[in-house]
Amino acid sequence: MSLKLPKFSFNESSDYKERYWILHTILMIIFVGLVARVFYLQLINKDFLRKQGDARMVRNEVINAHRGMIMDRNGVPLAVSTPVTSIWINPKEVFELAHPPKEEDEKKQKQPVFLDYNAVASAIGLAPNELRAKVEANPKKEFMYLKRHLAPDVAKVILDREFPAVYGTNEYRRYYPQGEATAHMIGFTDLDDKGKEGVELAFDKQLTGVSGLQRVIKDRKGRKVKDIMQLRASKAGQDIYLSFDARIQYIAHRELAKAVQEHEAAAAYLVAIDVKTGEIIAIVNQPAYNPNNRSKLIPDQLRNRSITDMFEPGSTMKIFTVMAALESGKYTTSSLFNTNPGRYRVYNKTVTDHHNYGVINLQTLIVKSSNIASVQIAESLPKETLPMMHRRFGFGQVTESGFPGESKGILQPPKRWGPVEIATMSYGYGIAVTALQLARAYAAIANHGVSHPISLTKLTAPPQSTALVSDKIVSQLFPMMESVVSSDGTALKAALPGYRVAGKTGTAHKAQNGSYAKDEYMSLFAGFAPVSDPRVAMVVVMDGAKKGGYFGGTVSSPVFSRVMAETLRLMNVPLDKSLENPVKSPVTASATPSHTPKEPT
Repeated sequence: MSLKLPKFSFNESSDYKERYWILHTILMIIFVGLVARVFYLQLINKDFLRKQGDARMVRNEVINAHRGMIMDRNGVPLAVSTPVTSIWINPKEVFELAHPPKEEDEKKQKQPVFLDYNAVASAIGLAPNELRAKVEANPKKEFMYLKRHLAPDVAKVILDREFPAVYGTNEYRRYYPQGEATAHMIGFTDLDDKGKEGVELAFDKQLTGVSGLQRVIKDRKGRKVKDIMQLRASKAGQDIYLSFDARIQYIAHRELAKAVQEHEAAAAYLVAIDVKTGEIIAIVNQPAYNPNNRSKLIPDQLRNRSITDMFEPGSTMKIFTVMAALESGKYTTSSLFNTNPGRYRVYNKTVTDHHNYGVINLQTLIVKSSNIASVQIAESLPKETLPMMHRRFGFGQVTESGFPGESKGILQPPKRWGPVEIATMSYGYGIAVTALQLARAYAAIANHGVSHPISLTKLTAPPQSTALVSDKIVSQLFPMMESVVSSDGTALKAALPGYRVAGKTGTAHKAQNGSYAKDEYMSLFAGFAPVSDPRVAMVVVMDGAKKGGYFGGTVSSPVFSRVMAETLRLMNVPLDKSLENPVKSPVTASATPSHTPKEPT
């Protein structure tokens, strides 16, 4: 017996026929809709898919512009930018990788990816616990540096390991080829390549470049696959040519460091200026630091003492006292002063000389550095004469060099111009200056009374000139100042073979806690050479020399001699004195005592 199934047909059942056509119609509508959608997206609204793809793969990447170079006047690099790579991490991505979103279909759920903190920390040189704490404390941040300024080859080894959420970015790091020799003047930049000290800070705007922008394709791991187009070109920073000569700067640095060690001084500074232009040839300070390795840097080492530190200049200011005397018309080079018995009373203050010089003239005042004769000049002139002479030569004012943190010094206001204040001012007390101010003033004297603005950069045009005092007055000072650097003067050690030198020593007690330290001195020599046609003015300051003497003529003059000799040689300045002639006083001073001269304090 067999079982027969009933047969159905569309003709027999209208319900099944209707269902068939309904299903057929629905499927056709879906198919046509899909085709229409594909047609629409591919041909009509094709930018939509491109934008969606680009949103996931195309990025705008910053093109870092390198900072401008800093060079000396001869084009020797003093600060350059070198390419480096910085490693960074995306903490938000780390968190998302470790906690992927839940999906209805568990088979499609992504497997969590964990960052191996130990491996990353080991590769970069960090402590694993420190790295983990740093990342987990910022789960919503999308950018955080792990290691800055690695050498590109070192960074490549790390990035090639393809740690999740760890990336690299190209940057620039500053390098200073001259190291300590130019540290105080050039300064340095921070990790973001912004100027923080010295010329780097003073010219930060000019040195800073303008970053560019380019469109690139990156893969899912953030690696660049292809450059698409440049949106904005980067522009490198402006190169700066300084007025310095790197060779002279190094020589000055070497000699000053040697002198500090020899005399166990607390600090020292030197400034050299081109008399003809006002350009700074060299500025060095001790103690110094290495700008390429600041891990052990002490804040006190950052000070450019030549420009920021003020001190009482002592007898180096007697040149301006004599200048005021000659300009007043009351005195000539043959005027005499009675300094007997080596002590002089000004109200309640007693002024003394190192010896009793008796009756002396102006030249002997300079050669023997008489405090008493200086006071007698100041007392005989209107009280405003001396302070106004100081102001005329720039004391109590910034030099407008443009160097950050420059001090203007201290020049007492008119209400403080009493008899005692004017008396002490005549031999360099009661006034505070910087080494740069003093060098600028001596450069003006060397330039026959004509001053030029101080310049940190190499000049390309003749500088402005300002006449401060007549050449007639200055020409009378030259022989007196040259006598200081002779067998009769206080600075025989400043003499140079083949060149005539003029200058003045100074030794002043250091001001500490409102009074003067008994055994702490500032030792100075300020001068210029060659006398026949001055080219370079230089100031050397030794702070707190403890060994081998403390007089300016003893500790500062030898540094001046060694640095000035090399400076004039490198600048090809012609000799103006026979190498065979002994150093003697160019003018014989009447009534000059015969004992050994020393700089009074």
